[in-house]
Amino acid sequence: AAGGTGGHMFPAQAFAAELKRRGQNPVLITDVRGLNFDDGFADVPVHAVRAGTLSARRPLKSSKAVFDILAGIITSYRIARSLKPVLAVGFGGYPSVPAMIAAGWAGVPRLIHEQNAVLGMANRLLVPRVDGVALSFDPTTGLKPNHKKKSLLTGNPVRADVMEVSDKPYPPISDQTPINILVLGGSQGAKIMSEVVPAGIAQLLISIRSRISVVQQCRMENLVSARQVYDRAGVTAELVPFIEDVSAHLATAHLVISRAGASTVAEITAAGRPALLVPYPGHGDRQQAANGSGLVKAGAAWMVEDMQFTPDWVAAQLEKLIGSPRALATAADKSRALGLPGAASALADLAERMAKAGGAVGASWRAAA
Repeated sequence: AAGGTGGHMFPAQAFAAELKRRGQNPVLITDVRGLNFDDGFADVPVHAVRAGTLSARRPLKSSKAVFDILAGIITSYRIARSLKPVLAVGFGGYPSVPAMIAAGWAGVPRLIHEQNAVLGMANRLLVPRVDGVALSFDPTTGLKPNHKKKSLLTGNPVRADVMEVSDKPYPPISDQTPINILVLGGSQGAKIMSEVVPAGIAQLLISIRSRISVVQQCRMENLVSARQVYDRAGVTAELVPFIEDVSAHLATAHLVISRAGASTVAEITAAGRPALLVPYPGHGDRQQAANGSGLVKAGAAWMVEDMQFTPDWVAAQLEKLIGSPRALATAADKSRALGLPGAASALADLAERMAKAGGAVGASWRAAA
């Protein structure tokens, strides 16, 4: 069960693919937004149920959300009674809540996976009620001491093609090689990346920017303006609304500039690439800042807040890093050391173990894991 955004759906896709590889038969429950990702669930039955987001600031919307959640629980319960699953695995987001509650009603063991370094609201609601908690970060804020007894660090599942990048070395840098920069903006792009990064690169000396090759994710409405800036600066740039083959670009990237969403951080560290991170400021729990802080402490990334993310900052950072290839290579090593490219396999191991044990957890469960 997964919410309808990329941060929840991409790990669920990787997990489902690993289960399929093992001969298991996963089924996905999501909401209507999640149907936009169903092409990533090859040969996996997908059910869309009603769900809602609770908000204290918008009581009328929350009233409707309660009815939507109840309807989703009833539909999910019928699905659970029909399919008789051996385990329910929730990947967070409010659309996962009806399915996970219904699984409990149907007597199905439950495991939740938290992608971020801060426990999300849906998982906070579910964590007292489930049998196991799989974590992507250690520590994870919001997890109470009594819940840590049933938690295990598995990492955040990444796609198989990204896992393959973990075996590829960091691309060497010399005075003659291009500097490949990959700019990501989350599952839907980020306007600030399109405005700041091209302008920052344009400020660099021509001897530096002539060596730079950019692949950047841009929203459609920002493509033309960003391309114009790069063209005027004489910078080679490929700009697309959505990067289909992230793994291929990660393999050749010397530096990633990105938000600090959970899936992005997991892919960056699995590939072992250094990064400039700009955490999204719109989350009240500051989850992206928490996601990126571990990379910064380890020396794998540099992080800046939105207000300080300016063309001047980008230009200064790039000038310093491109002038010090050893610093980039060292950061790449630190990033790789943090990566957990086998997260999908670790999570599948845990799921199969819990299914066999009927959801029972404890000291022996953690020791076996």
